[in-house]
Amino acid sequence: MIFLGLILVLLAGGAIALVATEESSRYILFGYTFELNHLEMFLAGAATTAVLLLGLWLLGSGSRRTARQHRRMRSARAEASSRVAQLEDEKRDLERRLEHEHSGDRLVARGSEESR
Repeated sequence: MIFLGLILVLLAGGAIALVATEESSRYILFGYTFELNHLEMFLAGAATTAVLLLGLWLLGSGSRRTARQHRRMRSARAEASSRVAQLEDEKRDLERRLEHEHSGDRLVARGSEESR
């Protein structure tokens, strides 16, 4: 959408530049000659303005959409990172418990060996 909006803005800008640089109401575009009266010139200006506004709207909506996607991605990454940190904490706790149980089993085994 951003690309299409940029194309439309550039087209409207080109049309404005063409009208601004010509001294008469005769325009030559791609080998064709156009001679516009007042009403046709007004309608061409209105169409150019509509194309410009549509292009600007597409640029804005595309930018908002991209920003929204980036926010979602950042939040998903943060959530995933948080989840990984939580799982790592749980893993360390389980390793400590396992080590504690193994050390307790060793003490019990030493105690039973010494009593024999």
